[in-house]
Amino acid sequence: MEDKIKKISNNLKSKFYFNHDTSRNVWFKAGGRALVYCLVYDENELQIILNKIDDIPYEIIGAGSNILIRDSGFKGILFKLGKNFNNINLNENFLQVGAGILDINLAKYAQINSIKDFEFLSGIPGTVGGAVKMNAGCYGKEIKDIIREIKTINSNGEFNILNKNQINLSYRNSSVPLGDIIISANFFYSYGKKEEIDNKLKEIKTKRENSQPLRLKTSGSTFKNPKNHFAAELIENAGCKGLNVGDVYVSHKHANFLINTNKAKAIQIEELGNRIIDKVYDKFKVKLEWEIKIIGN
Repeated sequence: MEDKIKKISNNLKSKFYFNHDTSRNVWFKAGGRALVYCLVYDENELQIILNKIDDIPYEIIGAGSNILIRDSGFKGILFKLGKNFNNINLNENFLQVGAGILDINLAKYAQINSIKDFEFLSGIPGTVGGAVKMNAGCYGKEIKDIIREIKTINSNGEFNILNKNQINLSYRNSSVPLGDIIISANFFYSYGKKEEIDNKLKEIKTKRENSQPLRLKTSGSTFKNPKNHFAAELIENAGCKGLNVGDVYVSHKHANFLINTNKAKAIQIEELGNRIIDKVYDKFKVKLEWEIKIIGN
Protein backbone atom coordinates (compact mmCIF):
# COMPACT_ATOMS: atom_id res chain seq x y z
CA MET A 1 0.00 0.00 0.00
CA GLU A 2 2.78 2.41 0.96
CA ASP A 3 4.70 1.68 -2.27
CA LYS A 4 1.57 2.36 -4.28
CA ILE A 5 1.07 5.76 -2.63
CA LYS A 6 4.75 6.65 -3.11
CA LYS A 7 4.36 5.88 -6.82
CA ILE A 8 1.24 8.07 -6.99
CA SER A 9 3.10 10.92 -5.29
CA ASN A 10 5.71 11.12 -8.04
CA ASN A 11 5.46 14.35 -10.08
CA LEU A 12 2.80 15.84 -7.79
CA LYS A 13 3.14 19.07 -5.80
CA SER A 14 1.03 17.60 -2.98
CA LYS A 15 3.09 16.65 0.09
CA PHE A 16 2.98 13.07 1.43
CA TYR A 17 4.15 12.20 4.95
CA PHE A 18 4.37 8.50 5.82
CA ASN A 19 3.83 6.91 9.26
CA HIS A 20 2.67 10.34 10.40
CA ASP A 21 2.08 11.25 14.04
CA THR A 22 -1.49 12.62 13.91
CA SER A 23 -1.35 14.05 17.43
CA ARG A 24 0.50 16.98 15.86
CA ASN A 25 -2.53 17.84 13.74
CA VAL A 26 -5.55 17.43 16.03
CA TRP A 27 -6.59 19.84 18.76
CA PHE A 28 -6.64 17.13 21.42
CA LYS A 29 -2.91 16.51 20.80
CA ALA A 30 -3.57 12.78 21.15
CA GLY A 31 -3.91 9.81 18.85
CA GLY A 32 -1.97 7.33 16.76
CA ARG A 33 -0.17 7.40 13.45
CA ALA A 34 -1.61 7.54 9.94
CA LEU A 35 -0.19 5.49 7.12
CA VAL A 36 -0.08 8.73 5.12
CA TYR A 37 -0.80 12.38 5.84
CA CYS A 38 -1.31 14.24 2.56
CA LEU A 39 -1.29 18.02 2.19
CA VAL A 40 -3.21 18.42 -1.07
CA TYR A 41 -1.91 21.04 -3.50
CA ASP A 42 -5.09 21.72 -5.51
CA GLU A 43 -8.31 20.10 -6.67
CA ASN A 44 -6.77 18.74 -9.86
CA GLU A 45 -4.15 16.83 -7.87
CA LEU A 46 -6.82 15.64 -5.44
CA GLN A 47 -8.68 14.19 -8.45
CA ILE A 48 -5.51 12.45 -9.66
CA ILE A 49 -4.89 10.93 -6.22
CA LEU A 50 -8.47 9.72 -5.77
CA ASN A 51 -8.45 8.17 -9.26
CA LYS A 52 -5.35 6.12 -8.42
CA ILE A 53 -5.71 4.97 -4.80
CA ASP A 54 -8.44 2.41 -5.58
CA ASP A 55 -9.69 0.94 -2.28
CA ILE A 56 -7.20 2.63 0.06
CA PRO A 57 -9.34 4.26 2.81
CA TYR A 58 -9.13 8.01 3.35
CA GLU A 59 -10.48 10.73 5.60
CA ILE A 60 -10.40 14.53 5.46
CA ILE A 61 -8.93 16.11 8.57
CA GLY A 62 -9.62 19.83 8.15
CA ALA A 63 -8.23 21.96 10.96
CA GLY A 64 -8.07 18.95 13.29
CA SER A 65 -10.86 20.21 15.53
CA ASN A 66 -13.78 17.94 16.40
CA ILE A 67 -11.66 14.88 15.58
CA LEU A 68 -10.28 12.06 17.69
CA ILE A 69 -7.93 9.57 16.02
CA ARG A 70 -7.64 6.35 17.99
CA ASP A 71 -4.24 5.25 19.33
CA SER A 72 -4.11 2.41 16.81
CA GLY A 73 -3.94 5.10 14.15
CA PHE A 74 -5.46 5.13 10.68
CA LYS A 75 -4.44 2.62 8.02
CA GLY A 76 -5.06 4.94 5.13
CA ILE A 77 -4.65 8.52 3.92
CA LEU A 78 -5.54 11.59 5.94
CA PHE A 79 -6.13 14.49 3.56
CA LYS A 80 -5.53 18.11 4.55
CA LEU A 81 -6.51 20.73 1.96
CA GLY A 82 -3.66 23.13 1.22
CA LYS A 83 -3.44 26.86 0.47
CA ASN A 84 -5.12 26.61 -2.93
CA PHE A 85 -8.35 25.70 -1.10
CA ASN A 86 -8.17 28.95 0.92
CA ASN A 87 -9.58 31.40 -1.62
CA ILE A 88 -12.55 33.72 -1.07
CA ASN A 89 -14.23 35.40 -4.05
CA LEU A 90 -16.99 37.96 -3.70
CA ASN A 91 -19.34 37.60 -6.67
CA GLU A 92 -22.43 39.63 -7.42
CA ASN A 93 -24.88 37.00 -6.19
CA PHE A 94 -22.85 34.79 -3.86
CA LEU A 95 -19.69 34.42 -1.83
CA GLN A 96 -17.42 31.62 -3.10
CA VAL A 97 -15.28 30.12 -0.34
CA GLY A 98 -12.63 27.40 -0.45
CA ALA A 99 -13.29 24.51 1.94
CA GLY A 100 -9.91 24.97 3.61
CA ILE A 101 -10.68 28.46 4.91
CA LEU A 102 -10.92 28.66 8.69
CA ASP A 103 -14.41 29.58 9.89
CA ILE A 104 -13.04 32.49 11.90
CA ASN A 105 -11.22 33.86 8.83
CA LEU A 106 -14.45 33.78 6.82
CA ALA A 107 -16.12 35.71 9.66
CA LYS A 108 -13.30 38.27 9.53
CA TYR A 109 -13.57 38.59 5.75
CA ALA A 110 -17.30 39.22 6.06
CA GLN A 111 -16.63 41.82 8.77
CA ILE A 112 -14.09 43.69 6.62
CA ASN A 113 -16.59 43.77 3.72
CA SER A 114 -19.59 44.72 5.90
CA ILE A 115 -21.33 41.40 5.17
CA LYS A 116 -23.75 40.41 7.92
CA ASP A 117 -24.94 37.05 9.34
CA PHE A 118 -21.49 35.41 9.18
CA GLU A 119 -20.54 36.51 12.70
CA PHE A 120 -21.48 33.15 14.27
CA LEU A 121 -18.64 31.48 12.35
CA SER A 122 -16.17 33.26 14.64
CA GLY A 123 -17.36 30.94 17.41
CA ILE A 124 -16.83 27.69 15.48
CA PRO A 125 -13.45 25.93 15.48
CA GLY A 126 -12.48 24.38 12.18
CA THR A 127 -12.75 24.92 8.44
CA VAL A 128 -15.61 25.77 6.11
CA GLY A 129 -15.65 22.25 4.64
CA GLY A 130 -16.16 20.68 8.05
CA ALA A 131 -18.70 23.32 9.05
CA VAL A 132 -20.83 22.58 5.99
CA LYS A 133 -20.52 18.80 6.40
CA MET A 134 -21.94 18.95 9.95
CA ASN A 135 -24.12 22.05 9.51
CA ALA A 136 -22.16 23.76 12.26
CA GLY A 137 -23.78 26.52 14.24
CA CYS A 138 -23.83 28.54 17.44
CA TYR A 139 -25.55 31.54 18.99
CA GLY A 140 -28.76 31.01 17.03
CA LYS A 141 -27.29 30.61 13.53
CA GLU A 142 -26.32 27.59 11.40
CA ILE A 143 -24.63 27.00 8.06
CA LYS A 144 -28.01 26.14 6.53
CA ASP A 145 -29.09 29.77 7.06
CA ILE A 146 -26.52 31.08 4.55
CA ILE A 147 -25.46 28.20 2.28
CA ARG A 148 -26.36 28.23 -1.41
CA GLU A 149 -24.47 25.25 -2.89
CA ILE A 150 -21.28 23.23 -2.56
CA LYS A 151 -18.73 21.66 -4.89
CA THR A 152 -17.58 18.15 -4.00
CA ILE A 153 -15.37 15.40 -5.35
CA ASN A 154 -16.22 11.73 -4.76
CA SER A 155 -14.07 8.62 -4.38
CA ASN A 156 -14.09 8.14 -8.18
CA GLY A 157 -12.65 11.60 -8.73
CA GLU A 158 -15.93 12.98 -10.06
CA PHE A 159 -16.88 16.60 -9.33
CA ASN A 160 -20.43 17.49 -8.34
CA ILE A 161 -22.37 20.65 -7.56
CA LEU A 162 -25.01 20.13 -4.85
CA ASN A 163 -27.49 22.82 -3.91
CA LYS A 164 -28.81 23.48 -0.44
CA ASN A 165 -31.84 21.22 -0.85
CA GLN A 166 -29.72 18.30 -2.05
CA ILE A 167 -27.54 18.17 1.08
CA ASN A 168 -30.45 18.12 3.57
CA LEU A 169 -28.87 20.13 6.36
CA SER A 170 -30.24 19.34 9.80
CA TYR A 171 -28.93 19.67 13.35
CA ARG A 172 -25.19 18.89 13.13
CA ASN A 173 -25.77 16.71 10.11
CA SER A 174 -26.03 16.65 6.33
CA SER A 175 -26.57 14.12 3.58
CA VAL A 176 -23.25 14.84 1.85
CA PRO A 177 -22.40 11.31 0.64
CA LEU A 178 -19.86 9.28 2.60
CA GLY A 179 -16.44 9.64 1.00
CA ASP A 180 -17.25 12.90 -0.77
CA ILE A 181 -14.85 15.74 -0.03
CA ILE A 182 -16.17 19.30 -0.02
CA ILE A 183 -13.92 21.51 -2.15
CA SER A 184 -15.74 24.83 -1.92
CA ALA A 185 -19.02 26.38 -0.85
CA ASN A 186 -21.09 29.25 -2.17
CA PHE A 187 -23.00 31.37 0.32
CA PHE A 188 -25.82 33.86 0.00
CA TYR A 189 -24.87 37.22 1.46
CA SER A 190 -26.19 40.68 2.17
CA TYR A 191 -24.64 43.82 3.53
CA GLY A 192 -25.17 45.21 6.99
CA LYS A 193 -24.04 48.06 9.18
CA LYS A 194 -20.35 47.76 10.07
CA GLU A 195 -20.92 48.87 13.65
CA GLU A 196 -23.59 46.21 14.23
CA ILE A 197 -21.36 43.49 12.74
CA ASP A 198 -18.43 44.61 14.91
CA ASN A 199 -20.59 44.58 18.03
CA LYS A 200 -21.93 41.11 17.28
CA LEU A 201 -18.41 39.74 16.85
CA LYS A 202 -17.32 41.32 20.14
CA GLU A 203 -20.37 39.87 21.87
CA ILE A 204 -19.60 36.35 20.59
CA LYS A 205 -15.94 36.66 21.59
CA THR A 206 -16.89 37.76 25.11
CA LYS A 207 -19.43 34.94 25.50
CA ARG A 208 -16.87 32.34 24.40
CA GLU A 209 -14.16 33.67 26.69
CA ASN A 210 -16.54 33.69 29.65
CA SER A 211 -18.06 30.27 29.07
CA GLN A 212 -15.57 28.04 27.22
CA PRO A 213 -12.09 26.70 28.04
CA LEU A 214 -10.17 28.32 25.20
CA ARG A 215 -6.48 27.89 24.39
CA LEU A 216 -6.38 24.43 25.98
CA LYS A 217 -5.98 20.97 24.43
CA THR A 218 -9.66 20.38 23.72
CA SER A 219 -11.76 19.77 20.65
CA GLY A 220 -14.79 21.98 20.99
CA SER A 221 -18.18 20.56 21.94
CA THR A 222 -17.93 16.85 22.67
CA PHE A 223 -21.59 15.87 22.33
CA LYS A 224 -24.55 17.05 20.29
CA ASN A 225 -27.41 18.69 22.14
CA PRO A 226 -30.26 16.15 22.41
CA LYS A 227 -33.70 17.37 21.41
CA ASN A 228 -35.08 19.77 24.04
CA HIS A 229 -31.88 19.53 26.11
CA PHE A 230 -28.44 21.07 26.40
CA ALA A 231 -25.67 18.49 26.59
CA ALA A 232 -23.59 20.59 28.99
CA GLU A 233 -26.50 20.91 31.40
CA LEU A 234 -27.19 17.17 31.36
CA ILE A 235 -23.52 16.37 31.89
CA GLU A 236 -23.19 18.79 34.79
CA ASN A 237 -26.41 17.63 36.46
CA ALA A 238 -25.29 14.01 36.11
CA GLY A 239 -22.31 14.91 38.32
CA CYS A 240 -19.69 14.71 35.59
CA LYS A 241 -17.95 18.07 35.97
CA GLY A 242 -14.33 17.40 36.88
CA LEU A 243 -14.65 13.68 36.11
CA ASN A 244 -11.40 12.34 34.71
CA VAL A 245 -9.71 9.34 33.14
CA GLY A 246 -5.96 9.74 33.49
CA ASP A 247 -4.89 13.12 32.10
CA VAL A 248 -8.22 13.99 30.49
CA TYR A 249 -11.07 15.57 32.43
CA VAL A 250 -14.45 17.26 32.02
CA SER A 251 -13.99 21.03 32.01
CA HIS A 252 -15.12 22.88 35.14
CA LYS A 253 -15.92 25.87 32.92
CA HIS A 254 -18.09 24.10 30.33
CA ALA A 255 -19.18 20.51 30.93
CA ASN A 256 -19.41 19.67 27.22
CA PHE A 257 -15.65 20.16 26.78
CA LEU A 258 -13.03 17.51 27.52
CA ILE A 259 -9.51 18.75 28.34
CA ASN A 260 -6.22 16.95 27.76
CA THR A 261 -4.10 18.30 30.62
CA ASN A 262 -0.88 16.53 29.76
CA LYS A 263 -0.34 13.50 27.55
CA ALA A 264 -3.68 11.71 27.57
CA LYS A 265 -4.16 8.83 25.17
CA ALA A 266 -7.01 8.83 22.69
CA ILE A 267 -8.42 5.76 24.43
CA GLN A 268 -8.68 7.74 27.69
CA ILE A 269 -10.57 10.55 25.94
CA GLU A 270 -12.97 8.05 24.38
CA GLU A 271 -13.39 6.17 27.67
CA LEU A 272 -14.23 9.39 29.52
CA GLY A 273 -16.76 10.27 26.82
CA ASN A 274 -18.39 6.86 27.12
CA ARG A 275 -18.56 7.18 30.91
CA ILE A 276 -20.35 10.51 30.48
CA ILE A 277 -22.82 8.92 28.05
CA ASP A 278 -23.56 6.16 30.59
CA LYS A 279 -23.94 8.51 33.56
CA VAL A 280 -26.26 10.88 31.68
CA TYR A 281 -28.37 7.98 30.45
CA ASP A 282 -28.57 6.40 33.91
CA LYS A 283 -29.86 9.63 35.40
CA PHE A 284 -32.01 11.14 32.64
CA LYS A 285 -32.62 8.26 30.17
CA VAL A 286 -31.24 10.54 27.45
CA LYS A 287 -28.61 9.10 25.10
CA LEU A 288 -25.86 11.57 24.19
CA GLU A 289 -24.35 11.37 20.71
CA TRP A 290 -20.74 12.22 19.96
CA GLU A 291 -20.28 15.46 18.05
CA ILE A 292 -16.58 14.62 17.76
CA LYS A 293 -15.74 12.34 14.84
CA ILE A 294 -13.77 9.27 15.95
CA ILE A 295 -11.40 7.81 13.34
CA GLY A 296 -9.62 4.45 13.37
CA ASN A 297 -10.18 0.90 14.58
